[in-house]
Amino acid sequence: MKGKLLALLLLAGGSLFAGPRVFFGVGIGVGGGYGYYAPPPPPPPAVVYSRPAYPGRGYSWIGGYWYPVGPRYYWHRGYWARPPYVGAYWVGPRYYGHRYYRGYWRR
Repeated sequence: MKGKLLALLLLAGGSLFAGPRVFFGVGIGVGGGYGYYAPPPPPPPAVVYSRPAYPGRGYSWIGGYWYPVGPRYYWHRGYWARPPYVGAYWVGPRYYGHRYYRGYWRR
């Protein structure tokens, strides 16, 4: 009796973690592309700050930009970054045609 109960508990307990891995996704969009609809960002801030010292060979300057978080925009100051691969250059984020497009590295 104890053996059957133990086997039943092991089988039932193991099935808790063996759930089906099926996911359904529905994407609805107009016009395609990687941007999404957002209100236009505010103009760049009038605050002037100095660019930090050049950290060394192989770094690129990423200028400051607005990025949306929910219904609001936040300013991201400029910074130095290493390109992810040789020959890459930064294409800054932009707002065009009522859509916001994130920045990305390009060959």
